[in-house]
Amino acid sequence: MSLVLTQLLNGIQLGALLFLLSAGLTLVFGIMNFINLAHGSLFMMGAYFAASAFAATESFSAAMLAGIGGGALLGVIVERLIVAHMYERSHLHQVLVTFGMVLFFNELARILWGATSIHAGSPKAFSGSVEILGNPYPSYRLLIIALSLAVAAGLYFFIRHTRLGMLVRASASRSDIASAMGVNVVLLKRCLFAFGAALAGLAGVMAGPITSVQPGMGEPILIMTLVVIVTGGIGSIRGAFFGAMVIGIADTVGRVYIPMLLRATFERSVAQAIGPALASIMIYLLMACVLALRPQGLFPVKHG
Repeated sequence: MSLVLTQLLNGIQLGALLFLLSAGLTLVFGIMNFINLAHGSLFMMGAYFAASAFAATESFSAAMLAGIGGGALLGVIVERLIVAHMYERSHLHQVLVTFGMVLFFNELARILWGATSIHAGSPKAFSGSVEILGNPYPSYRLLIIALSLAVAAGLYFFIRHTRLGMLVRASASRSDIASAMGVNVVLLKRCLFAFGAALAGLAGVMAGPITSVQPGMGEPILIMTLVVIVTGGIGSIRGAFFGAMVIGIADTVGRVYIPMLLRATFERSVAQAIGPALASIMIYLLMACVLALRPQGLFPVKHG
């Protein structure tokens, strides 16, 4: 039971981190209809900004401010220089351009910070552990979960119960009509992209202390984020949240229990050979099953 509880909490924590990423990408991909493969690079740069600020100040608050603010500022620069010219282009052009941005940011990180991983500090107040049903669990991972829940609640309130959220939904549904009624759709898209980049930077800040801050760290988690968005429903914040939790728990629990089940059935050498491979494709099989039953995802967004 101790192992079950620990892995369940680890899955929820991974889901919380995936939600911080998928929420920002949902705004860009689902609402703006722009495929941004560089979202993982914004996550990586946010982690680097935070790690550099922590190394200079020894303050996690300064690191969080640097990661979120740096991510938002970088998002504004990228949107003005590159993304703004790609809104009317095809998705193929968007994929090619943002993939080029991935290569650029990876090389930039190697030039500025080197090819090896760097240390990202965690807040001293959350350096210990908390007893949960008699089992110790790192308090910093609980902080990630709590922060994700707060962001989810704030985004839901913003999208559903504010005038600006109404304008976002209107622009997502019919941007031409929203523009004709006086909504500055260009400025709205710019703000949404910067906000999505800020959320990616926040995810990078929170991931830094528990993962390696290094070039290329954004690509693996970007793939999982895309799985989350497709599973939950493209453009749906609620779908991003529940999709992140489902994928996070499935990935974490699968990587632990699938090899254990195989070792109980097959020879140890066979289990060690195929166990990790089966565990790594579990989330894609889960996504395929969801799409076979609900092609629009678990919680598709409703326009109109």
